[in-house]
Amino acid sequence: MSNSKLVMSQAANSWEGPTYIEDVFSTYLYTGTGSTQTITNGIDLAGEGGLVWIKARTEVQGSVLYDTERGAEKSLISNSNSAEGTLSGVSAFNVDGYSLNAAFNSSSQNYASWTFRKAPRFFDVVTYTGDGTTGRQISHNLDHTVGMMILKETSSSGYWGVYHRSVDSTSPEDYVLLLNSTAAKIDEQFFINDTAPTSTHFTVGASAASGGDFNTLGQTYVAYLFAHDPLGPSGDGSDGLIACGSYTNDGSGNAAINIGWEPQFVILKNASGTSSWLMYDNMRGMPVGTGDKMLAANTSSAEIDLDIIDPTATGFNVTSSTPSATYIYIAIRRGPMREPTSGTEVFAVGYRNQDGDGVAPGFTSGWPVDMAIRRPVTSTTNNEVVSRMTGNTRYLRTNTTDSENGTTGYDLDYQLGWFDTATTNVNDYSWMFRRAPGFFDVVAYTGDGTAGRTVSHNLGVAPEMMIFKRRDTVDNWAVYHVGVDAVSPEDYYLSLDRTNARAANLAYFFDTPPESTEFTLGGNGDVNASSSTYISYLFATLAGVSKVGSYTGNGTSQTIDCGFTSGARFILIKRADSTGDWYVWDTARGIVSGNDPHLSLNTTAAQVTTNDTIDPDSSGFIVNQVAATNVNVSSASYIYLAIA
Repeated sequence: MSNSKLVMSQAANSWEGPTYIEDVFSTYLYTGTGSTQTITNGIDLAGEGGLVWIKARTEVQGSVLYDTERGAEKSLISNSNSAEGTLSGVSAFNVDGYSLNAAFNSSSQNYASWTFRKAPRFFDVVTYTGDGTTGRQISHNLDHTVGMMILKETSSSGYWGVYHRSVDSTSPEDYVLLLNSTAAKIDEQFFINDTAPTSTHFTVGASAASGGDFNTLGQTYVAYLFAHDPLGPSGDGSDGLIACGSYTNDGSGNAAINIGWEPQFVILKNASGTSSWLMYDNMRGMPVGTGDKMLAANTSSAEIDLDIIDPTATGFNVTSSTPSATYIYIAIRRGPMREPTSGTEVFAVGYRNQDGDGVAPGFTSGWPVDMAIRRPVTSTTNNEVVSRMTGNTRYLRTNTTDSENGTTGYDLDYQLGWFDTATTNVNDYSWMFRRAPGFFDVVAYTGDGTAGRTVSHNLGVAPEMMIFKRRDTVDNWAVYHVGVDAVSPEDYYLSLDRTNARAANLAYFFDTPPESTEFTLGGNGDVNASSSTYISYLFATLAGVSKVGSYTGNGTSQTIDCGFTSGARFILIKRADSTGDWYVWDTARGIVSGNDPHLSLNTTAAQVTTNDTIDPDSSGFIVNQVAATNVNVSSASYIYLAIA
């Protein structure tokens, strides 16, 4: 097993669990083929084992669970008390995902799948045969606090029994929840014999009056165990992967949950009253604002819009009109957690239907897109920005002060790109970005109007470029860039929608440099008006991947060394000490030793193809002084963002 999958405790010389969430969990969306297909999600099920949980999004069909302990094609339906069936869904568990037959693969229907890999401090699957004795102990390999545990009889019908560490504040082991029911918690002695699970075993009773029986002599059972480990092996939250907790919302149905990191997958259940088991993830849509996509574990219903959850950099907020109640949750950390090693892992640019297959997504990246800028390059039109954090139906324009706009065609719930219209238009381009430590992050927040307010982020390093936009009303874009001043860049701002030179204003960034976990804002309305909503895009220099930098013009030509080995694929340049456009070049349209097409993010102008402002260089790029762009005027100051 590779070192990237574990951390060794020097004191105990024992495995402390996986370092990266992308090694052990995946949300994967797919469209059915009606026959067979292979899902490649990077999770080693063949070697490590685990669980695949699938739910239809666009048709009425219960969710199905397959695990490596019981074997391929051995299915359990989470909204039914039926025994295990042989349903030709997951036909094989692979080293990088799983294979599907016809079941849960209907032609043209959309599905969501969640894969949990077995790993200490994260997840385990255990099967056992009942012996009929009360207080029987079953061993497991979670090697940590059990946060939630789901038990199901497989050889006969019976309820799904759920233990959750926070279902009761004093004795959670006394209660059971039913995964296939909306019922509130039930005081049930014979579920786990009123005995809290330990880091090495759990206990079962001999019978259960609630209808589920979890240790009948000769019957077979499966248990799915989820850890509660938000702080991780380090103890500081930097490597925590999973949390199982509870919250009580206020009289308006609101609550703020602090985990220490941003989740990508959340299940909620009202423990003190009736409710469905609500399932959310950021691939289908869990934006800040409207547009949450909900599936329920206890029903066969298709996906619906139910706006309840807003992720934050340190957890999530519940925004709902439900009455005050106690809810339990399970949350899985957002990934990737690894720093990328090449620009192609996190940035792509291409034109609509570039792959030529005529099938959505229209723009292909090779990975899930977190933010994209899109426009037809040969016509006069707006530069439109869409992000996963703000949702499929919302976009902003970099060349205007407009508030957020609505649309129906901007679809981000694809694994390898975005945009749901696949018609051929070779002049319609998109610049696509993926969130990753050290490279790029996206943060949505609500302003409070106070100077010195801090906002958490997950970039992992101090941002060197930050782009802000007010979402709920008309306002200018605001930009922080470390290169606008050699001494105090935090004292200045630029506007993405304008050509203006840098301007001094402490009300933007409060004279405080951003840090590796948070940035500081003043009370200016462009970045922090009370009760207004905002989106911010954060960039940093990552060796061999990206460079946030500055240079002084020399009036002729000069090489800008970004530390790359194969040159820059994307270049954004703005003059900082005087007026100038926000110019964009990329290798898809051409960075060559000759004329290079460029666009301006602050205008609707079509691309210009008649000047040689940029030339390629293996270390980064070359800037030439051309009157049309003026990106190398002698003694002038410039800022840039380049991606390898």
